[in-house]
Formats: sequence, structure tokens, C-alpha cells
Amino acid sequence: MVAETINYIELPTTDIRKVKQFYSQAFQWQFTDYGPDYTAFNDGSFNGGFYLHDKTASYQQGAPLVVLYSSHLEESLAKVINHGGVIVKPIFSFPGGRRFHFTDPGGNELAIWSDS
Repeated sequence: MVAETINYIELPTTDIRKVKQFYSQAFQWQFTDYGPDYTAFNDGSFNGGFYLHDKTASYQQGAPLVVLYSSHLEESLAKVINHGGVIVKPIFSFPGGRRFHFTDPGGNELAIWSDS
């Protein structure tokens, strides 16, 4: 393991059950529960967790932005919508690619980008 690299991320959520359902159905993430207030996830290449909290923050409020990659951006957009995510910033272009922002059912804002 390389020292001083990002190894794990923890995100607040207002609803553990809904956030697990969303990410497992939309993106096939796997979860391991550690009590009623914490669940760890594996997205296939990265590990993190969600902890129960009454507040979440958006990117516009100064919170860090977790950005996922997709080689098929429109398909990812449809998955987010079909599984209960809310689009807060539609697909837009930026130098190097395109992306959109969404909130998950637990209140977190994330983005998905593509270089195509």
C-alpha cells in the first residue's frame, strides 16, 4: 500500500436503507453493515462507508464532491434517475469531458463524468 494516498471515504446519509438500495441497484455496489448506523461499501475498486447523520451537505455549500467515472454517461444518468437519484446539474461539458451532478436518496451530492 502506498502511504498518504486516499484509501477510504466516509459519507453521511440520512437513510442507510435507501442509500444501500440506490447504490446496489444503480451501480451494483456491495455493502457490509456494521450496526444500524454504519454500512461499508465496495464499488468494485474502492472502499468507503456511509454513516447515519441528520445532515448532509452539497457541493454548492462547500462539501467535497465525490466524482464517479462512466464510459457511457447517458446510461449512467438513466440509472441514477431510474433508481431514485435526483439530477441537480444536467450533463455539461468542461475541459476534458462531460459530467452531471445528482443527489442520492440519503442527501449526498455526487457527480459522474466521462471523457467521451
